[in-house]
Parts: sequence; structure tokens; C-alpha cells
Amino acid sequence: MLLPQEASAVLEKPNPALSELAAGEQEPLRDRSRPLNPIARSRILLVDDDEDELFLTRKTLEKQECEVVCARSVTEALKQIATQSFDVLLTDLHMPEAGDGFAVVTAMRHSQPQALTLVASDYPDVQRAMNAILLQADEILVKPFDVKQLAALVDRRRSTPHPAPPVKEAVAEILERNLAILEKHWLARVEQIQELAAIPLTAKERAAYLPDMMKSITARLWNTRDLEGIDRPSPTAAAHGEGRYRQGYTAPMIVQESRLLQVTIFETIQLNFATVDFTVVLPDIMIIADEVDSQLEQTIASFLAMQKEKGTAASA
Repeated sequence: MLLPQEASAVLEKPNPALSELAAGEQEPLRDRSRPLNPIARSRILLVDDDEDELFLTRKTLEKQECEVVCARSVTEALKQIATQSFDVLLTDLHMPEAGDGFAVVTAMRHSQPQALTLVASDYPDVQRAMNAILLQADEILVKPFDVKQLAALVDRRRSTPHPAPPVKEAVAEILERNLAILEKHWLARVEQIQELAAIPLTAKERAAYLPDMMKSITARLWNTRDLEGIDRPSPTAAAHGEGRYRQGYTAPMIVQESRLLQVTIFETIQLNFATVDFTVVLPDIMIIADEVDSQLEQTIASFLAMQKEKGTAASA
């Protein structure tokens, strides 16, 4: 007969055969804080200018219990990024121009760096663009892609530490980085004004002066940070006035274009509030407004001088 202590010792002694059997039957432990479906409850910004693609992809993601917000253009996507938070960005590459999706990725990277950024394309040349795009996007998906591939990418992102908060940017840096987007937004506004749209110009001809104009603005922001207006002769503004005269503009139309440019510049800054350096925003806005006005004044002077010269020549 065993003493109580001896009996306890026997019960506590492990049985190797039973231990092996139990080990074989056990399932691996999983982190119960993570859902079985990695993309369930994810907030996804889905960007595509193809209505059919947008509808089918949205339905597929919603079946996976995702919350999907759709955007049909770069402009619409930028507004969503500026006003809402997302776990994932899934954007088409061509909308309709090649690389439009890259602009959306860049905005998301700077505004919400914790989000998983994905670019989708069914174009065969996607591999050639991969190296450049991967500098910003986390992954490129070739259409049609499997939802399991997306789930694996989301799961991997959730298991890795979030990136550091974005570095604050100067207004000049934001304008330089978003020049192509700014030009598109400005052209879209101009084309909504019937009087301006009636001038028979291509988008390239209409916006030809913008790069040099923006260089003048950013140069002043970087170098001469004075708030008081100083007269600086601008060959760009003079050439712009002469060009607009030859293209059939009137002086009020030039003023209207300038006002639309100023609105578009301020909109670009607003869309980058997550990364802008707020310590200089107010003085930078004042500098921008003064520089745009200065350029406009010289453009109008050049326009009127050419108008007078042509009028004198016609009457002679």
C-alpha cells in the first residue's frame, strides 16, 4: 500500500506514451486577438476609373467583411484620403493616364503611412514600372488577383510594426512633389468655365506656363522669404501675357485663370495637412498669394502692351 506522498508522486510522474499522444493531437495555438479572416473589418479605399472593375472588386471585398470606400478618379481619392482613415489602399495604375495610381499612392504614403498601399494593373508593362512604384507602394498586384493574396499582405502588415510618423514637409516641397496633380486639378477647374474652355487650346498648350510659374513660387518660398511685395521682373510672366494675347484671351480671362491657380495651390496644401509643417503654413500662404498677384500684374501689363502695339500697327 502506497503512502499518500508516494501515491501523489506516482500521479505527478508523466507517462511518456500519453505525453506523445497528447502532443500529436494538439493544434498550434493562434493569436485570438487576430481574426481568422485577416482582412475582415479592414477599411479599404478602392480606386479605379473602370465602373465594372470597381463594382466587382467591391462586392468581393464586402463578402470578406471589409468596409469599402470607392473612388473613381485621382481627385476623388485624394479627397477621401484627406478626410478618412484607411487600413488599405488598393488603386488601379492607369486612370486613365499611365501612373495616375502612383499619385494616389504618394498621397496615402505621406498622409497615412500606416496603411498598406497596393497598386493593381492588368497591363503587361507593369513589371517595367515596378522598381519606381515600389519606392512608394508596398506591393503590385497583377489583375486578376486572388483575394487570398490580398489577405496575406494585410496579415503580414498587421504582424509587423507600424512605420514611424511621416516627416513634416515644407509647403514648397509639397508643391514640387504634387506639380503634376496640381496641373490636372487646375485644368479641370479651367475647363468648367465656359468662356475659358471656349478657347481652342490643348491641355498642354493651356498649361504650358505653369511649371515655370510654380518654379517662381517655390523659389521664393525656399530662398526669399519676405512677406512684403518686392517688384521682381519676371520674363515668365511677360511671355505668358504675350502668349495669352496671341491665343485670343482677354485680360479678365487671365485674371480668372490666376484666381483658379491660387485656389488649386491652396487645395493642394490642404490635401497634405497630415505632413505639412504648420509652423510656416501661414507665412507661406501669404508669400504664395503675393507672388501669384505679382506674376499676374506683370502678365496683364505684358498683355496690354501687346494689345496696344497691335492696335497701333493696325490703325497705321
